[in-house]
Amino acid sequence: MKDKIFFKLSQIIKKRKKDLPKDSYVAKLFGKGKVKIANKLGEEAVETITAYLYEGKEELLEESADLMFHLLVLLEDSDLTIEEVEKTLLKRMKND
Repeated sequence: MKDKIFFKLSQIIKKRKKDLPKDSYVAKLFGKGKVKIANKLGEEAVETITAYLYEGKEELLEESADLMFHLLVLLEDSDLTIEEVEKTLLKRMKND
């Protein structure tokens, strides 16, 4: 079950992109477009780095979750999947 969390979350994001529910944060992000999605990922990356350098483990976990979530949103908006990222990583592992 642990290894399927990113797949499950990706499916939720995909559905929200398709249905665009009015009360959905994900739908709002997609509505604001690529620049907003990219900026949000960058913001979360900076917050993750800051948590790593200056805050505790709980904050680092929270920011890491936000970073991964926003990466999944960016991938969905790019018509890419987490499975494709996994395949790329597997290819790299075989070369080492």
